[in-house]
Amino acid sequence: MGKSKRNSPKPGGNRAQRLAERKAALEQATQSVTRPFEGLAAECDLVALREFVPSATATLKLAPEVAAERPVVLATVLPGAVAALVRAGDEPSGYVGAQVQYQGDDPAADIAAAILWTQSAEAGDSLQAAQSVAGGPRLADVIDPGADLELTVHQDFDWWVPEGVQPDPQVAATIEQAKQAIMPSARLDLGADAIGAPWWVDAGEKAHVRWVRPENEDDLMLALARLHASGGLHMGEGSRFAGSFRTHGLLVPVFDLDPERHANEWIGAAKEFGARLAAAVAVDAPLSAEERRSRDGLRSRQVTLR
Repeated sequence: MGKSKRNSPKPGGNRAQRLAERKAALEQATQSVTRPFEGLAAECDLVALREFVPSATATLKLAPEVAAERPVVLATVLPGAVAALVRAGDEPSGYVGAQVQYQGDDPAADIAAAILWTQSAEAGDSLQAAQSVAGGPRLADVIDPGADLELTVHQDFDWWVPEGVQPDPQVAATIEQAKQAIMPSARLDLGADAIGAPWWVDAGEKAHVRWVRPENEDDLMLALARLHASGGLHMGEGSRFAGSFRTHGLLVPVFDLDPERHANEWIGAAKEFGARLAAAVAVDAPLSAEERRSRDGLRSRQVTLR
């Protein structure tokens, strides 16, 4: 009748091996920094640049403790998704990438290591992966933590090549290919008192606003639930709450928008929603039954990027 398969080894290794693999995965998750940019005035924009903004740059204000040999520009992504490079020229500048090919457990430490690398590298050099070390400098140690980012949003990647320089055919083809895939984006300017970083993008059939918020995730979810239950979870006519996602320790509400309207046409509605949300965050009363149902529904549509 043949041997019973009940005690036969199962695919994927024995139990001890599976437990070891699970333990290693848990240790790696524990080592990852949950909220890497916490404490920085530019936290919300840093999260946006790292996760979904296609093309933007900002010259960083370095900390006085950093012996700055050259200026440093933070960019969404650099050619080849390298961690950093030093552009050749009469006045070489350092560039560091937010979206990189090789990612460590602490993005703030990686970007800090890349910034420091640009100060000693030779013009024309590039850094494939940042070499941060445990206990070493983090981003708050090498830039002014109280400074916002003075962003320049680009609708192409022509800035990859210095002005007046003719790229070789391969580089030109890469830039053109990237340009064809880029989606028009804009940072909504809601004024100095605005909370978080609202980013608009034209995705074709729909436009979206992804609003990176600095509040505690649980507190923000409760506020969204209150607005949902009261019918205030929207950005005016032509908008619809699409859901939210979690990344780098922050919660990001997302709204679908009428693509026929330009980004600037949503500024008024965004200000009104921001005021409603701030008021809802300030409420500390327990949720009503309807608000609890709204919270459970919103959580069921939430995803986690990292």
